[in-house]
Order: sequence, then structure tokens, then C-alpha cells
Amino acid sequence: MQFSGLHHVSAMTASAERNYQFYTEILGMRLVKKTVNQDSHHMYHLFYADEIGRPGTDLTFFEMLGIGRTYRGNNSISLTGLRVTNDEAINYWVKRFDEFAVNHQGVSEQLGRKVIFFEDPEGQRLMLVSDQNNTGVEAGIPWDKSSVPVEFGIAGLGPVRLTVPDLIPTEDKLVNLMNFRHVGNDPAYQDGQPNVEVYQTGEGGTGAEIHVEVRTDLPRERPGRGSVHHVAFRVKDRAELEAWAEKIKKERLPNSGIVDRYYFEAFYFREPNGILYELSTDEPGFLTDEPEETLGERLALPPFIEHKREEIEAILKPLNSKK
Repeated sequence: MQFSGLHHVSAMTASAERNYQFYTEILGMRLVKKTVNQDSHHMYHLFYADEIGRPGTDLTFFEMLGIGRTYRGNNSISLTGLRVTNDEAINYWVKRFDEFAVNHQGVSEQLGRKVIFFEDPEGQRLMLVSDQNNTGVEAGIPWDKSSVPVEFGIAGLGPVRLTVPDLIPTEDKLVNLMNFRHVGNDPAYQDGQPNVEVYQTGEGGTGAEIHVEVRTDLPRERPGRGSVHHVAFRVKDRAELEAWAEKIKKERLPNSGIVDRYYFEAFYFREPNGILYELSTDEPGFLTDEPEETLGERLALPPFIEHKREEIEAILKPLNSKK
């Protein structure tokens, strides 16, 4: 069995409103689903993606009011990649980041690709990566009503970086349990530390890649605003998810069992270095309860919590999208 690539990455924000403004107005992503955390209905769960929220294009955020800052460190998902079409797009984004005073490190190269490391206003660590030479998993399609021209728009998730104190247990689960392939390495981000190891699944490429950074000089991360909660991988359907769940349960790793998230079905488990993984089905997707034209404009609630709408809407502060 092979995953089809990355499905989504979920992170934390202290302000849904400021988060919405940055990811839609500056990054030009589409808010394809405005809903709530199904395990804690008082907080927003926002999904930013391509034009219709294709699997592999979703960067999501839980709003956690009052959450403190992140103390960066080990045992963490420490970087989220975002794909753009080509090197010309990378040049466009350098200028846009300068225009909007976005904290970035300029253009550099990683594994033969042009990249820009940058941060959102809460210190969320992000990377734009060029698909100029990508031959792997197909990208999504940026929204044509975005604030960013389609040809330069964000087309999906790129490589996700894990930072861990010991490579062996993480590599063991990626390769021997999850069927990732080790495809190479890249120089360390910090002098004196081991190379960053690179793993791919499925068709490979920027949309199916995990980078593992080993840091022997860091304490365990204390998560807060701007930190990542989990990374999810794509499985085709319920049958495939059940097969993966059975395989992972035999490893006796802490897991959730299969959970119905309405827009997809999910299975969560934690590997030995503390990284939380999710396996998510491609179907049914975000068009199941809203038409494409108005995705993300009103609060969407799955049927099993729709009866709480009045109570939930009374708690949530409206965003500058349609209610």
C-alpha cells in the first residue's frame, strides 16, 4: 500500500480573523470550509486550499483563543511547504512578501528546487517551493478569484519537515510501516547537525515528501500559536483506510480508531518521537454540503452537530467572510 501524497496539515492560531486575513488576502488561498473543531465546538476550524479544496492542497487552522507562543524545539512538525508552479512564481512572491512586509529569507535552493522560507504573523514556519521540475503528484488549481494571479497562486502542499532528536524510530515507521522511500538528503539547517533526510510516498515529488531534521541541541517543543498539530496523508477510500488502520494497530501505536470527519474519514496515530499522523480519505470532499461558488462563505456544520448551530454561532466571533 502507498499513500497518494500529503492530504492536509493542521496548525494552531490565536486569532481566526487575523489568520483569515493573512492566508486569503496575502497568500491568496481560498477559504474552502469555515467550520468548527468537531472535538471542541467553541473553536473555529478553517481550511485554506485551492479552488475546491482538493486533497493535498489543504492547510487548516484551529483557533485557540489566548494560546501562548510556541517555544520551538524537537519532536515537532517544524515546517510546512506550499507549492507554486515555477521559478517565475518564486520571483513574484519575493516581491509580494517585500510589499506586505512578510518575514522571509529570500530565494534559496533545496534539492534542486527554488524555495523561499517565510513565516506568518504568528511565527508559523512555511516554505514556498517551485514545481518547475516536479514530476510527481499533480498539484491543485489556484482559485481564479484570488488576490494573487492564478499563474503565481499556491497550488497545494509541499514538503513537510519533522524535527526529532533521533532519526531511527521516525525512519523506521516511515519506511517499514508507512512504506515511504528514502530518496536522499540535504544539508542541515543548523551547522554541526546531521543532514536532513528526505522520504517520498506514492508518485513522489513535492506533494508527497517528508523531510526529517535531526537536532541533538534542542529541547522538546512547547506548542502554541504558530505550531503544527498534525500532518495527514491521502488514502483512496474507506476500504484502504481500514487496511491501514489494521496494519498500524498491530504495531501497538497510540491511535484513535477510524473517525468520521464528514468531509473525509480519518485515522490518527502517534509515532515514537511524538509526531501525530493522520490518514485521511480523498472522499467525499468539501463540495458535499456547499456549492463551489460559495465554498467557505458561511459556517458549515456536519449533520451530527447541526442541531447545535444556534449555540455555536453565539460563541464564535464572525469572520469577514459571509456568515
